[in-house]
Amino acid sequence: MAEFLQFLFSGITVGSTYALAALGFTLIYNSSNVINFAQGEFIMLGGMLAVYFSQTGLPMPIAFMLAILIPAVVGILMEKLTIEPVKGAETVTLIIITIGASLFIRGLIQVWLGKSTFSLPAFSGETPIILFGAAIQPQSLWVLGVTAIVVAALWYFFSRTLSGKAMLATSFNQTAAQLVGINTSKVLFISFGLSAALGALGGILLTPVTMTSYDVGIMLGLKGFVAAVVGGLGNGLGAVISGLLVGVLESMGAGYISSAYKDAIPFILILLVLFFMPRGLFGGKSTDRV
Repeated sequence: MAEFLQFLFSGITVGSTYALAALGFTLIYNSSNVINFAQGEFIMLGGMLAVYFSQTGLPMPIAFMLAILIPAVVGILMEKLTIEPVKGAETVTLIIITIGASLFIRGLIQVWLGKSTFSLPAFSGETPIILFGAAIQPQSLWVLGVTAIVVAALWYFFSRTLSGKAMLATSFNQTAAQLVGINTSKVLFISFGLSAALGALGGILLTPVTMTSYDVGIMLGLKGFVAAVVGGLGNGLGAVISGLLVGVLESMGAGYISSAYKDAIPFILILLVLFFMPRGLFGGKSTDRV
């Protein structure tokens, strides 16, 4: 029982980061129909910049704020410089553009901060909490708590604010949203900025647990994409639940089968889901864009 709980807690911790990455994919897909494969680099940016700013002597809260703000600005610039100029291009073209942007960001960080692996101290110590024989790191509680707050804040944003409702309207029908006076260009760059901020936050939370380097965004981004597709691309709640599911299955597979198959498990999952339920576990949304 203790072993099972240990794997479960570990999977939920990592799965929370996948959930934030999946939410980032969902936000951008809903507002622009673009699948942003640079999302993983925003996770990497959050962790690497948090390490960099903390090493310069800045207080942790300020370092973390900058590590979220800068990727958000990078996300907005990416939309303005690479996506907006080719608005209306084919989906494959847009995907290639986002992959190119991810390579550029990764290469820039590699040149600037190097290839070393970095870590951050746990936010509130490293003394584990024992629950039913399983050890929970305090940092895991930070990851779970902050993710829950973010999900609640996003729910409030989309259901109670004018900007959030404008983003939802754009996701359902961009042309109709324009006809009723919604600035869809503004919605688009807000989506990219918010998506990048979510990814960066996930990177900051996870770095004390798993460490970070210039290339960690590759797998984290792909697993976030798996979670988004498994949950039904475009479904926010499905993205969160599937992110946790992917993390738990990965942890259980590594613990009970072999850690050698850890990275393969999410991709086996997406193949099975797409084969039997092409619209994802939670149905996704079907939108006719005219």
